Amino acid sequence: MSYILEERKKQIARVGGTVKDIDCGKVSLAGSVSQRACVFCGSRVVLYPVADALHIIHGPIGCASYTWDIRGSLSSGPELHRLSFSTDLREKDVVFGGAEKLRQSLDELIDRHKPKAAFVYSTCIVGVIGDDVESVCAQMEQEKGIPVIPVQAPGFQGSKKDGYKIACEAIFKLVGTLDKPTPKYSINILGDFNLAGELWILLEYYKKMGIHVNASITGDGRVDDIRNAHNASLNVVQCSGSMIHLAKMMKEKYDVPFLRVSYFGIEDMSDALYDVAKFFKSEELMDAARKLVREEIGRLIPALVPYKEALSGKRAAIYVGGAFKAISLVKALRLIGMKTVVIGSQTGDKDDYKMIQELCDDDTIIVDDSNPVELSAFVKETKADLFIGGVKERPIAYKIGLGFCDHNHERKEPLAGYDGMLNFAKEVYATCMSPVWKFVK
Repeated sequence: MSYILEERKKQIARVGGTVKDIDCGKVSLAGSVSQRACVFCGSRVVLYPVADALHIIHGPIGCASYTWDIRGSLSSGPELHRLSFSTDLREKDVVFGGAEKLRQSLDELIDRHKPKAAFVYSTCIVGVIGDDVESVCAQMEQEKGIPVIPVQAPGFQGSKKDGYKIACEAIFKLVGTLDKPTPKYSINILGDFNLAGELWILLEYYKKMGIHVNASITGDGRVDDIRNAHNASLNVVQCSGSMIHLAKMMKEKYDVPFLRVSYFGIEDMSDALYDVAKFFKSEELMDAARKLVREEIGRLIPALVPYKEALSGKRAAIYVGGAFKAISLVKALRLIGMKTVVIGSQTGDKDDYKMIQELCDDDTIIVDDSNPVELSAFVKETKADLFIGGVKERPIAYKIGLGFCDHNHERKEPLAGYDGMLNFAKEVYATCMSPVWKFVK
């Protein structure tokens, strides 16, 4: 496989092959055009959905433009998060410093928009010139009476995954600063970003069970809910890559236990409901969960039959940000008769890849932190009919002449929950069975 760089070979394996432990968690190889984003982007996409906070990027305008509205996160109320603010650092600011420009920007924006909190993101250039963002934030917090939190995320200091950790540490500064009464059966949902309104589907499920969702971190998020998050009985972690660090910090300081779940596909969605009921040791909750699952599956399975009949035998390649999401996609594809032939992620760890190896068929290619050359070669070699990925993978699929399904931030159809599974089947069917493929060699 001449298209694989020598330094990348330990990050690629085949199920059933000789390589068992994939080398992961490494810095992206220079020159390989990694599909990963930078540290700043990682922190921004996690914090972005907090809807009643001010988000200001301290750096050149390109950084703000790159991450503006990058998640399709919907809000049931304020939409301050959808405004992209930047200090727009220029050459003069690089030479003489931009701290005063940041202070003036915060002063004006906080007075104008009256946010509940402000997140201030440092970018690469700020990491180089050394602006004292911490002291500016501390000064403005004292003057304005709201939390002003520095997010020290210069893009060059690591990868998107490092940005997740920095975002979790920023959120943790809010946790535990407000005490409100919390019902007995109370959870926080961590790592769902309310893409296309998916959180609202989950809230309805938990409401039917009798579970109170205390805080959603960060989809449709509110600052005061995050401040009170420590009073929940359980953290339910959907996107473990982005939020497991916050869950661990809350366990250590506030003794809030956590569960890892996924809301994609029938199996994982059902387990997410059952696992919460088991945690609370309540037969009443478990009975409600069983009733809900029985009703939803009874409605969904017959609706999936025609899609499974049409799609059986089709082959799919998956490359997404989080490995837990990739695992759920394998199960969802199997439910509609499709086989996964390539699977990869940007942020998976060794345990994630072991689960993938146990789940997938022999000869399935597993890849960590891939690049366009590799991905193009893998989907051609395996004769995939469908590529599931994010915005950076779309051009790869289209150039090859391959069907593509967006499973990332920008999507407009909810794919979580039981309704999401049906939406997923419809999208896969429409893509794979499109008449356009008659004209592709």
